[in-house]
Amino acid sequence: MDNVLVLVRHGQSEWNKLNLFTGWKDVGLTEEGKAEARRGGAKLKAAGHVFDIAYTSALKRAQHTLEIILDELGQQDLETVRDQRLNERDYGDLVGLNKDDAREKWGKEQVHIWRRSYDTPPPGGESLKDTAERVLPYYEERILPDVLAGKNVIVSAHGNSLRALIMRLDDLGPDEITQLEIATGVPLVYRLNEDGTVASKQDLAA
Repeated sequence: MDNVLVLVRHGQSEWNKLNLFTGWKDVGLTEEGKAEARRGGAKLKAAGHVFDIAYTSALKRAQHTLEIILDELGQQDLETVRDQRLNERDYGDLVGLNKDDAREKWGKEQVHIWRRSYDTPPPGGESLKDTAERVLPYYEERILPDVLAGKNVIVSAHGNSLRALIMRLDDLGPDEITQLEIATGVPLVYRLNEDGTVASKQDLAA
């Protein structure tokens, strides 16, 4: 299988478990998060996937998820590119706050807008639109050329950096992408056509 692009959101992090806004805060995986990554790697192995290069963010929860997956695949020495352009969106003043506490402070509706609108950033942070404006040029400049050269590529990143990529790959509008939920540790397998459009997509959650 050539021209394969696999996207995987990091396993459950310590702050996911505590219901905290994380953003660029560099927190680790929980034991469940590590187990999710192992399951994701096992599913990729069972499906026969072998990778030529990996991309991940500058944050250790995505890096550790990738390391666990590659360990499951027996590809511990795979060339891996780390870049902060694949980081989670920056939640600014919300980082470290419990989501329920944030709702009490600013109101349920305002927090919902910050979390789910496409182009309204939280105070001091990034909107999904802002995140897409750093993720998508990086994808087109670095990741897509590898896939179109026939390489099989895995990207371990975050809910919102992956939303930006999926918005482009699945041709989704701003309203559609903000409603999309991406499970932790579950590989999404795309095969691309020569023009970069999607030939097929498989969710390995099943």
